Amino acid sequence: LNFDGISYAKGASALRQLVAWLGEKDFLAGINVHFARHKFANATLADFIDNLASATDRDVHAWAEQWLRTTGVDTLTAEVTTPEAPATDGTGQSWTLTVTRDGTRPHRIAVGAYDHALGTQAGPGHLALRDRFEIDVPGDGTPTVRPGTRPAVLVLNDGDLTYAKIRPDADSWDTVLAGLSGIPDALTRAVLWNTARDMVRDGDLDPATYLATARTHLPYESDLALVQGVLTFAAGQIADRYATPQDRPAALATLADLCRDLIRRTEDGSRPGLRLIAVRHFIDAATQPDTLRNWLDEGTVHGGPELDPELRWRILTRLAALGATDETAIAAALEADPSATGREGAARCRAALPTPEAKAAAWDALFNDDTLSNYLFAATAQGFWQPGQEELLAAYVPRFYPDAIALAARRGPAIAEAAGRYAFPAHAIDAESLATGTRALEDPALIPALRRKLVDQLDDLRRALAVRTTATG
Repeated sequence: LNFDGISYAKGASALRQLVAWLGEKDFLAGINVHFARHKFANATLADFIDNLASATDRDVHAWAEQWLRTTGVDTLTAEVTTPEAPATDGTGQSWTLTVTRDGTRPHRIAVGAYDHALGTQAGPGHLALRDRFEIDVPGDGTPTVRPGTRPAVLVLNDGDLTYAKIRPDADSWDTVLAGLSGIPDALTRAVLWNTARDMVRDGDLDPATYLATARTHLPYESDLALVQGVLTFAAGQIADRYATPQDRPAALATLADLCRDLIRRTEDGSRPGLRLIAVRHFIDAATQPDTLRNWLDEGTVHGGPELDPELRWRILTRLAALGATDETAIAAALEADPSATGREGAARCRAALPTPEAKAAAWDALFNDDTLSNYLFAATAQGFWQPGQEELLAAYVPRFYPDAIALAARRGPAIAEAAGRYAFPAHAIDAESLATGTRALEDPALIPALRRKLVDQLDDLRRALAVRTTATG
């Protein structure tokens, strides 16, 4: 059931690590042997491993056992010290890196050493690569000693050669938070943003610090994938789940301010992709309707882009969640766009309206109307659960489990998957909600497709509750 994630994300990372662990020369030699032996024929995993092993002294069979037949993710933690021993370059200075591993897999990683540097780019600072070297984790037990002064930043897994969580040393991390946008390589910045995300999810970094870091550095980020990824995590996880109801307005204000800044910086039309990302996330973070109404009325964002159906329905959904539109406006929008996209948009908007009548109608459609298509089911469920509507939705949280279990039994795995993914009360972050969901896993009527989604959702809920507890504790 995890096919895509294992094949395309973890699988690609494992192959990249295999190349690094073997060395590119031995890896290429091994796969050339493999292709020669099995041309015009099928081969097994065992054949592949045997052929790679023929080209190296490393124990590829042990590597495959540890990497391909185990679950989970290792954590690599850096410790940097400055010993008294003289350096090999005659300066008398050196520094020592020790990497500890929480896990069982062998890793070959690159370590990037960065220094503060004078730069011409705009932004909070500039960091220049001094050195990049590779090490094995675990190694032979001897710490890595390098000549010179201690770098400003040590980046484990620079270049993203392995699949692992990274924990930098404290001094490096402080410098990263202050100067992340000043790192010249986009892939290194991605590794560090992923580190920040993992630290938030594990309760090791305050969500507010992540938001502040995004506010500081995203205006200078040139990689669209990074901007999109950081904003998506900041909005969907931090603002909507990890922030308490009391802290959420401040989180949304930070996101709206950041997106407004990005919109201003792209007024010259030179970066339409970045501008579109910023507009979308500004819509989702808006807490006041005036700007959104103006865009909707004029059919365009000032300076572009013009509103296509996706943006129009996105704006209308946000206005619905804010209670700033009504059924008349939604019906008029649907009449103007009677396409499948329009029908889904209207369903999402109607379910998002903050009234008891709208919620009751949406719930009845979700769990009692067995003619509702999968697409309309997903759209209705997406609109139904809105952060900021906790009081209105509280009574539906315990109802979800028996109703979803009965629905899945009637309509099968496809709707079960959609119910677990979209109709789950993801914004009800409290111990009672977690306990109710955990008890529901024991229901004998729970079909496997729904059970799997609930296990994943409850794990995310448990994590969000832990993050909230850590941040407020």
